[in-house]
Amino acid sequence: MPIAATSTLSLAERFQEMFGSKPLIFRAPGRVNLIGEHTDYNDGFVMPAAIGYYTWVAAAQRNDRTVEAYSERFQEKMTLSLDEPSGPPKRHWSDFIRGTAATLQAEGHMLSGIDLLIEGEVPLGAGLSSSASLEMATALAMTSISGVNVDRLELVKLCQKTEHQYVGTLCGIMDQFVSAFGKAGHALMLDCRSLEYKTLPIPSNVRLVVCNSMVKHELASGEYNRRRADCAQGVKLLRMHLPDVLALRDVEIKDLERLRGMISKCAEH
Repeated sequence: MPIAATSTLSLAERFQEMFGSKPLIFRAPGRVNLIGEHTDYNDGFVMPAAIGYYTWVAAAQRNDRTVEAYSERFQEKMTLSLDEPSGPPKRHWSDFIRGTAATLQAEGHMLSGIDLLIEGEVPLGAGLSSSASLEMATALAMTSISGVNVDRLELVKLCQKTEHQYVGTLCGIMDQFVSAFGKAGHALMLDCRSLEYKTLPIPSNVRLVVCNSMVKHELASGEYNRRRADCAQGVKLLRMHLPDVLALRDVEIKDLERLRGMISKCAEH
């Protein structure tokens, strides 16, 4: 949903100065994960929490089939034709904008041209899901400005698909899910197979302290995808003895103890 522009007046003013029109303002949060690392793409359980750092997107409709976006973080502008949005990852922030537009349209959601001014608060490469935050805020802006009604859960799945096909990271669904469904003052317990979830109140005497170690990581660089591939290979090998196993989630401890020599240390973990 649009956020009242009065709470982010400077962003709206900067947009009006750059594009000459009055925008709507959208936002989506980053997240911290409390438990369940690398279990989302194994159909397991995770418990993340949204944090008070957001990607903000100011947006207004254009009269043509063009997306023009400016990133304040990178001090760069990109221009995209909605008639030709597809293509392989370029390892550039524009992949997220292009991929979101391409994925939405591939699913039959016709978008109108749009101007975007993007301001990111979520630290890059800090494990706080700046990517999912950007995808979700952009998707909210594009669908709302275009008058396209997309169910929030479907939007989560489309943003995950954007990450897979246009960014190159074969991520699970946790990051996009909590960016869309996170609730202030709550953690979120998610079953990554059924996508059933519940919010869990964080006690008033508890605070989540997130420390930025300044150690950067790049999910699309390959290590994340290699870990996912290790897990998929582990499932393939285990199914030779456990045909009912669909994901590592399904492996019982007794079976793991018996068959652990078949799989990699990563899959075992």
